[in-house]
Amino acid sequence: MNFNFSEVLTRAWQIIWKHKILWVFGILAGCGRGGGGNSGNTSSWSENGGNLGQGDLPPQVLRWLQNIQENLNMYIALFVAVVCIIWILTVFLSTIGKIGLIRGTAQADGGVESLIFGQLFSESMPYFWRIFALSLLLGLPVLFIGVILAVVLVGGVIASGGGESAGFAALGMLPVFAICFCVLIPMMFVAGMIFRQAENAVVLEEMNVLPAISRGWEVFRGNLGPIFVMAIILAILGFVTGLIIAIPVIVVVFPAVLTFAMGQGQSYSPLIFMGVCLCIYIPVAMVLQGIISAYTESAWTLTYMRITKPQDNTPVGLEEND
Repeated sequence: MNFNFSEVLTRAWQIIWKHKILWVFGILAGCGRGGGGNSGNTSSWSENGGNLGQGDLPPQVLRWLQNIQENLNMYIALFVAVVCIIWILTVFLSTIGKIGLIRGTAQADGGVESLIFGQLFSESMPYFWRIFALSLLLGLPVLFIGVILAVVLVGGVIASGGGESAGFAALGMLPVFAICFCVLIPMMFVAGMIFRQAENAVVLEEMNVLPAISRGWEVFRGNLGPIFVMAIILAILGFVTGLIIAIPVIVVVFPAVLTFAMGQGQSYSPLIFMGVCLCIYIPVAMVLQGIISAYTESAWTLTYMRITKPQDNTPVGLEEND
């Protein structure tokens, strides 16, 4: 197939540069891509009966720690509730961000002169549950395989009788885990490409979940070359830009940690300086990542539109908004 990669990549940049409101949707879409959490280590404090650091910590801090220890169940429940709320909010915003980018790109490519955040946000709402269902279906195989591997690992350890045999059993499972991951990674890559086309089918062609998956498979199967090449181009672009965004963090964090370690923890000034710098840079990094997300999603949307060759470049369901 004669696919013009240069036209798609250039047009995607023109769209997100002209319609900078798409950067906001890019920031929202990026909400679900980060992640990870940190937990404080209080084991040493609890092992010493709450007496660690009494000579160093202020009385208010000691009372706060004692209160946590006395109401541990309540704080655990509160923590779980906060995590669930953050997860729900993250899923909602990232899904709406992705939908907004698809619709915004399609409308801009169809000739719309301006995009309004509130309008684009509200227009994205009807597609939320279908796109969420696609994301859920994509994650189910990973969850299923993860549960199976966990059951096999635990079963092997129990069957070994514990002790050194349990360690050998766990080590013996490593090749199985390695093989599963080697198979799972390319499978998830292919599934991701299919589901990406399905997402565009939902938003641009007003399809329901199962017909959209079928449509995604049809588009993917009939256009392997363009889709794989575009995936490689955008992956390289994402890696390079992500590395560039991470450079300031590396430049600040490593010297600060090294200075703190060399000073044997006598001064917290390097860590304070690091924290201030990161707080200043985080909003900048979010905006830059939002631009990258907007560009990537715009490029994929245009790829889908060019591959499926709509006659007037105006997707079904958008005519009334032009």
